[in-house]
Amino acid sequence: MARETRPKRTKLETVEPLGKRVLIRKDEDKKSTKGGIALPDNIEIPTITGRVVTVSNQIANNEDFPIRQYDKVLFSPKNSIPVDFEPGNHLFVVPIEDVVAVFRSRR
Repeated sequence: MARETRPKRTKLETVEPLGKRVLIRKDEDKKSTKGGIALPDNIEIPTITGRVVTVSNQIANNEDFPIRQYDKVLFSPKNSIPVDFEPGNHLFVVPIEDVVAVFRSRR
């Protein structure tokens, strides 16, 4: 009788976006405005902020996209794909077209 062997599961260590995509860790949802006004839980914000965890090779090697790891960005979550990789982290694979702004400090 042949013994059934299962492929050994490996623990995922990284997520590498492919094509023209970036991996973003979404910032925590804001519960109130800077002025102290409490926001309702069901508010739908069309764009959100986050930090770039990694960029695809296609983006990293293209000077037309001035976005790098650790940049703070504003992005539209409409076409983003949530990644259930680490508990408590809100990771999204985001098409570069949906990254609408990069926050830069003034020098």
